[in-house]
Amino acid sequence: MMHQIVHFIRSILSAFKIWQRLLAILTIVTILFWVVCSETALADSVISYQLSVISEKGERQEARGDFSATLPLSHSSLSFLSPLSLLTPTPDSRLPTPPSKSIQPYYQRVSQDLTEFRLSNGMKFIVLERHQAPVVSFLTYADVGGVDEPVGKTGVAHFLEHLAFKGTTRIGTRDYTVEKPLLEQLDKLAAEITAAKVAKKEAEVTKLQAQFERVEAEAAQLVKQNELGQIVEQAGGVGLNANTSTEATRYFYSFPANKLEMWMSLESERFLEPVFREFYKEKDVILEERRLRVENSPIGQMVEKFLDTAYQVHPYKRPVIGYEQDIRNLTRDDVQQFFDTYYIPSQLTIAIVGDVNPQQVKQLAQVYFGRYRAKAAPPKLTTVEPKQQKTREVTLKLTTQPWYLEGYHCPAINDPDYVVYETIGRLLSNGRTSRLYQSLVEKQRLALSAQGSSGFPGNKYENLMLFYVLTAPGHTVDEVGTAMRKEIDRLKTEPVSAMELERVKTQAKADLLRSLDSNMGMAQLLLEYEVKTGSWQNLFKELEAIAQVSSADIQRVARQTFIPKNRTVGRLLSS
Repeated sequence: MMHQIVHFIRSILSAFKIWQRLLAILTIVTILFWVVCSETALADSVISYQLSVISEKGERQEARGDFSATLPLSHSSLSFLSPLSLLTPTPDSRLPTPPSKSIQPYYQRVSQDLTEFRLSNGMKFIVLERHQAPVVSFLTYADVGGVDEPVGKTGVAHFLEHLAFKGTTRIGTRDYTVEKPLLEQLDKLAAEITAAKVAKKEAEVTKLQAQFERVEAEAAQLVKQNELGQIVEQAGGVGLNANTSTEATRYFYSFPANKLEMWMSLESERFLEPVFREFYKEKDVILEERRLRVENSPIGQMVEKFLDTAYQVHPYKRPVIGYEQDIRNLTRDDVQQFFDTYYIPSQLTIAIVGDVNPQQVKQLAQVYFGRYRAKAAPPKLTTVEPKQQKTREVTLKLTTQPWYLEGYHCPAINDPDYVVYETIGRLLSNGRTSRLYQSLVEKQRLALSAQGSSGFPGNKYENLMLFYVLTAPGHTVDEVGTAMRKEIDRLKTEPVSAMELERVKTQAKADLLRSLDSNMGMAQLLLEYEVKTGSWQNLFKELEAIAQVSSADIQRVARQTFIPKNRTVGRLLSS
């Protein structure tokens, strides 16, 4: 292969004059450098991808119909940035990123251009005017995720998100009056098949299964596949997608500015009268998704076991995609009940960012979303994880490269020390200049990659600061663990230099402000802080708080957090 490449390069150069050859050589070197760098970056992306698919901060990013999907998130040390990588990039308007010292002017500008209002049924809207381009990004944030699922019904929030693209009584069907009884018949047959299996009546199961398949085929003839996606695409919409996390479900896409009312019509109907058609077909899709991301993925299995070990009672211990048997047992009625309980006006917050008129938004919102009836608030999660009293460990032996995982319990996003943990996360594990990467990968050559994530698997409740390392050939996970703890313990005893701390702070601010440049990024973060902390303004207050983090804060938090009794260790060994 290398001989062929050399021959190819020589043949190109022989056709040029000397100055042309020099230019060609420079071009080739540039291309080769780019390829090498891209491959290295891809390796890191794959590692992040393998870990992220189980956490369900980005549980799924498959395409909706013809719409291309993004890769699942790469865990950032700043968990408030993490949701952004779940969003499909869209060609929306952009504002120039301000210098790191211009937070207040930037905040004031946002405040002047932002309008918020709540309908009488409890649904809230946040509208930010950006008239740089005639596009608008829309994000519907449902304050419900994996932690809200009943015991034995894991995966229902994620399942519902899939079904939210299947249409309504008008969209996605050729004749709902004919389709509806067929869907009800399928539910009845599915229940009878389950009962026959429990009773071990194999002949009855075979008979019922054949009947089920006939009815399912008949119902399928009435389905207009991906009609919602086609309507959006034909109207110039892009980025139609969604994601489910431990604590939220987000639906988003962008439209040309003149399609505001079309979005109002489509989105309001979507959650006013949804029809969860193709339920059993979609169940097979989700089960295959779980097989791909858990059963057939060593790191997927490890992360699931790790969370189950780190948490005793809090639902953060459960995978958002759901346990296999729970998914198999879910019924269409389970999804409907979950929808009726949690998809109510007071649980839905909508951000609209782009070339819009807030007054027009308010008028149309009243017309379309004002149709929703107010309902009683669903029960709030009250489960509190007891304080960990000793180191917990989990070990798996699978056909894989060895991995080492280490996690520590940390406070939720509302805690005053939240920004200190974010700063620590950046110091230790954010990118190739981070301490763990420099020490374990560059200097000691113990690992091929060293990364981390704070706010894992969510940050609404007390969570984990997680570090994960892919062990280099010839070294063991225990070597990696010892070296990692040595680096972490330095934060307890050695003050972080002013220069290093300032670099991390500046980068944190710059990353966040860059995320706010896009309409969809702004919509995402406004909603994250509005719902989780009570006000979108806390997003900008956090920027100010980052600037106040001191070396003493880092030492104090490190000493109280990075202790054996607060540690969970995961070892994924090569069998």
